[in-house]
Amino acid sequence: MRCIAHILNLVVSDGLKDVNVSIKKVRDCVRYIRNSPARLRKFKEAAVFVGIETKKSLCLDVPTRWNSTFLMLTTACLFEKAFEKFDEDESCFRSDLNDSIPDFLDWQVVRKFSDCLSHFYHVTLRISGSLYVTSDMHFQEICDLSCVLSDMIESDDLEVKLLGEKMKLKFDKYWGDHEKMNKLIFFACVFDPSVKLEGMEYSLTTMFGKEKGVVLFKSVVDELTLLFNEYKSLYDSGGSRPNLAELSSQSELSPSQGGSVSPPLPILVHASDSKRPPSVMKARFKKHRKEMGTLSTQKSELEVYLGEDLVEDVLSKIARDILAVPISTVASESAFSTGGRVLDSFRSSLTPKLVEALICTQDWLRVNKTPVIVEECVEELDAFELELPNVGPPAV
Repeated sequence: MRCIAHILNLVVSDGLKDVNVSIKKVRDCVRYIRNSPARLRKFKEAAVFVGIETKKSLCLDVPTRWNSTFLMLTTACLFEKAFEKFDEDESCFRSDLNDSIPDFLDWQVVRKFSDCLSHFYHVTLRISGSLYVTSDMHFQEICDLSCVLSDMIESDDLEVKLLGEKMKLKFDKYWGDHEKMNKLIFFACVFDPSVKLEGMEYSLTTMFGKEKGVVLFKSVVDELTLLFNEYKSLYDSGGSRPNLAELSSQSELSPSQGGSVSPPLPILVHASDSKRPPSVMKARFKKHRKEMGTLSTQKSELEVYLGEDLVEDVLSKIARDILAVPISTVASESAFSTGGRVLDSFRSSLTPKLVEALICTQDWLRVNKTPVIVEECVEELDAFELELPNVGPPAV
């Protein structure tokens, strides 16, 4: 299963391959101002003069990293009036850049591109988490991207439409054919109690069309039933166990036609849920349920959950194995980036064991939920020091 973050990067990078003229103008202006401390100081004074109160500062992007381009454009839009004031005060600004300064129309284009990229940036934030389960989000995030790209392609704005079409070509290469997608991402999505089978059917029909979506939904249910039976044969030690044999027959009727929804599944608790941007597909699914009259308004989520029947251990074992699958390698790759910052040209003589110790210590100190208690770590520290080679006293 490919890393979703890498594919997302390929999708957006393809769309931004031919850089828009307006984006290039903003990049040139930001580079010009940041190249001199004196210019940057005057620019900040101009921002204060026009009443810009944001604490953000201009940031220059790395052309090969689209997320840095998004951050540059978003921040630059906040300082539009400051750019105009700086242009008025500094006569050399326009002459040095050969009139490559964004005008009113350029800023409109930049805002459009920034709005489009914000959807992909928020997806990146959601899928790059390392402190919460992400596998159940995999297919929902793919559906989100599909919805966003469809909206871009249907846009009346020609530039947004062309950007969406470029991205959709790369998107379809990896996620356009459901037969090439690992069905584990569908199973993990079903294990989200806010989605279950009803949300899965809606997502599949939305992304692949009603005809293909219904066929794919039935195959997902059938294979999930086979998976459950496999786990049941491994862990069943006698007594009654939940049976998903009726799942296939129940799924033939959609929830809107009176069909049943899957048995209750384990609740997923995401860390920092309030900080993560909302999902486009989930918002549309809730609206769909409300329109169809299937969204319960009489009971709270807690009452619905407490009112469900108890489930046995087999389903929890399936959830444990499937939901542990990471959908992104961003968190693990960031460790290598950290290593590059620790072992630089000025600290190139550090031993591998010491580098490992520094990186691990940094990681432990940054985990707010696990405070460092020195007294409890003294024995571990003594044991670690015994493994280090003998070194002489520090130089004075």
